[in-house]
Amino acid sequence: MKNIFSTKPLAAAGALDGAGIGFDHGASRAVIDAVLPNVDNGRFAVKCVAGERVTVRAHCFTDGHDVLRVQLCWRAQDQNQNQKEFREVPMKPLVNDVWEAAFSPPSVGRYVYTVVAWVDPFESWRHEMTRRVDPQDVRIAAQVGALEIAAAAARAEGSDRAELQRWATELDATAANPGADVTSLKALALDDEYADLVRRHPDRRHAVRHPVELPLVADRERARFSTWYELFPRSAGTVPGVHGTFRDVEARLPAIAAMGFDVLYFPPIHPVGRMQRKGPNNALEAGPDDVGSPWAIGAAEGGHKSILPALGTEEDFRHLLARAADHGLEIALDIAFQCAPDHPYVKAHPDWFRWRPDGTVQYAENPPKKYQDIYPFNFECEDWRGLWAELKSVFDHWIGEGVRIFRVDNPHTKAFPFWEWVIGEVKREHPDTIFLAEAFTRPKVMHRLAKLGFSQSYTYFTWRNTKEELQAYFTELSTAPGIDYFRPNAWPNTPDILHEQLQTGEPAVYMSRLVLAATLAANYGIYGPAYELREHLPRGPGSEEYLDSEKYQLRHWNHDDPASLAPFIARVNRIRRENPALQRDRGLRFLHVDNDQLLAYAKASPDGDNVVVTVVNLDPHNAQWGWVGLEPASVGVKDGQPFQMHDLLSGQRFTWQGDWHYVRLDPHSVPAHIFVVRRRHGDERDFDYFL
Repeated sequence: MKNIFSTKPLAAAGALDGAGIGFDHGASRAVIDAVLPNVDNGRFAVKCVAGERVTVRAHCFTDGHDVLRVQLCWRAQDQNQNQKEFREVPMKPLVNDVWEAAFSPPSVGRYVYTVVAWVDPFESWRHEMTRRVDPQDVRIAAQVGALEIAAAAARAEGSDRAELQRWATELDATAANPGADVTSLKALALDDEYADLVRRHPDRRHAVRHPVELPLVADRERARFSTWYELFPRSAGTVPGVHGTFRDVEARLPAIAAMGFDVLYFPPIHPVGRMQRKGPNNALEAGPDDVGSPWAIGAAEGGHKSILPALGTEEDFRHLLARAADHGLEIALDIAFQCAPDHPYVKAHPDWFRWRPDGTVQYAENPPKKYQDIYPFNFECEDWRGLWAELKSVFDHWIGEGVRIFRVDNPHTKAFPFWEWVIGEVKREHPDTIFLAEAFTRPKVMHRLAKLGFSQSYTYFTWRNTKEELQAYFTELSTAPGIDYFRPNAWPNTPDILHEQLQTGEPAVYMSRLVLAATLAANYGIYGPAYELREHLPRGPGSEEYLDSEKYQLRHWNHDDPASLAPFIARVNRIRRENPALQRDRGLRFLHVDNDQLLAYAKASPDGDNVVVTVVNLDPHNAQWGWVGLEPASVGVKDGQPFQMHDLLSGQRFTWQGDWHYVRLDPHSVPAHIFVVRRRHGDERDFDYFL
């Protein structure tokens, strides 16, 4: 019969780089049941920001009543040096066999973490020793402890070894002396300073580790908190009908920065195809002066690595990047992996496209929509490796020009393995790169793209309008498991989406939707100047397309319109910058309000020092009022004490006390409150920030 109790170890005990399941046959008694967070058991990376605390919890236990020790282990994932040395952080027990610890990845890049646990014979002995009272039991237990301490001394070096040897000898001798005082003996056995010495040299022969080194991506802060403004450079001109340039965009930079944006996003800036070019309002026939859709990429002047000559030169683009940086703005480029019929790729690599029996290329369509001016790539072509390499070189080119943020058009219509590969490769070489997935598709597909590596993701915010819809959706976005890898970027409008709510043009709707996007999500954006100028006419009944859309023609905007929402947008964005609570998606909780037209929620910074409460009137026509439930203790105020709610939109200050608070919002003035919580300090007349 086969010996099932073989003494050959299944894995190197306690070795963090050991293979297998990590225990030394039957002597390994610790159990690591789960490590959180993880995404699909380590198949994909958890996301964080460099320098912030990553809290890890593990479900660990053992048989019987012995004492467990658990360590969180983490390291940078350095593929060049194959670094294997882990840093360790002791995990503390919470309740129900849940252990917790945290670490802070110091810089942008990739990391891995895991958990190691073992039954600690010294801690188990010490725990039992505290409960012994019978003198003979104490003496025998002290002798057992002396053996454990002597074993720890053998594992130690230098002064630690000498100190532990002295302690073991003294404890053993005192226990063997029948005249020794038992109380003094027990005190010697339980000496805290000596115990700390033993803890530095634990017996980890039978340690087990979680079988998966869980991946973590640490991004720069802008991946977690950003404020986007979309602008068509070709419509930045100052004269109606004259094509805008990068120099014209430079003239707009101070105003965009003054509104509080930090990312300026351009639709594609490449040459626009002439074959099958679309006219205004997506007309099939274009006139000789029509500019076409910038998403129909490629012409005789070049493709994805070229700039439309009417916008300027490469030097003009570099100059724009530098001026934008002077204003605290980063330029984000649109990457749309598709081609106009006259893109150079079509002639040079015909095998990268799908050909129909009539000898034409299959253009893009999403019935009933047809995009005759766009050819999609065939990711199932025989030369898929060549296609992948060329598409990666597009990112490489623009990174070489100084771009580090990319909004990727329709990634859900391209092969998932490609995105995992290309994002991984780009971020390995340039870990500060940020990718935004523009995908309005099925939920699981959107989540898969986020798992594959996209830093941020578009959301369904545009179509979530009722109180019930908003609460359910943003609760989902701000809680596990999605919060560990899916960073929402909320947009109330895009060049493709003019929601029916916005088609009324009412200022209250535009203000309330902006406040919701800016305070519910840490990342948000608007398509302007259409948003601040409340462009609201659809192409037709039931359509979400803009009439006279910039996607197909030049537009001229009156930035001096006194009805512009630019000052209101600037105020909201300033509030975001000044309040850390609004710079994360974690920490959101919805508050009870006895009115379905009022939505109330609170967000807190990780340390709890900054608390922001937002209340929004969802009715654009009528004043709404109700009672908001907010317990003082939840915002750091002692029960019974008054506290001040400072509305950062209006400047008004309200004193609240107790658990229920009256709120009234008139949409004809400002349809929202963005309160920062203040509390009393010393003088009852004085309120300070709750900081």
